Amino acid sequence: MKVSTVDIPGLLVIEPQVFGDARGFFLETYNASRYREAGLGATFVQDNLSFSRQGILRGMHAQNPSPQGKLVSVLQGEVYDVAIDGRLGSPTFGKWYGITLSADNKTQFYVPPGFFHGFCVTSETALFSYKCTDLYMPKNEVAMIWNDPDVGVKWPVSEPLLSAKDVQAPRLKDIPPERLLKFEDVGR
Repeated sequence: MKVSTVDIPGLLVIEPQVFGDARGFFLETYNASRYREAGLGATFVQDNLSFSRQGILRGMHAQNPSPQGKLVSVLQGEVYDVAIDGRLGSPTFGKWYGITLSADNKTQFYVPPGFFHGFCVTSETALFSYKCTDLYMPKNEVAMIWNDPDVGVKWPVSEPLLSAKDVQAPRLKDIPPERLLKFEDVGR
């Protein structure tokens, strides 16, 4: 497995080792010992799957209190996945990173607690997998608008299909500071 860092500390791109032949392929999607050795020592407590059609954008979401780190991957199809640093006081606060995840490239992306996370489906359909470090608690969810001009994410769609909650989400600068995690409280 190859683990790469990006220009925003905490985000990890993971390329599992794939063993393939004429019958298909095999890969290990998670092994606590190997991931810990590679620098990802998070404990995961909840697994989620979502199925979406092309043009659907899910996000941008975080959770506070009970923040969630997420190890995400795509089991079928392709998405453009985005993480935005929402850690108040972070040197990279409001910065974003995007990556294409697909069933073909089998890449995983780790988004630590304190980041807003979302994705847009770029294939006909996509089956998206999340391993989460804390349980989902709807009352603790914090959403921000997907196209915040101050953040400037370069999405592959201009008019995505959104949930009512995501349509009404505020800009990052309009989220009350007490709803955001403090950088010093979530580590690096």
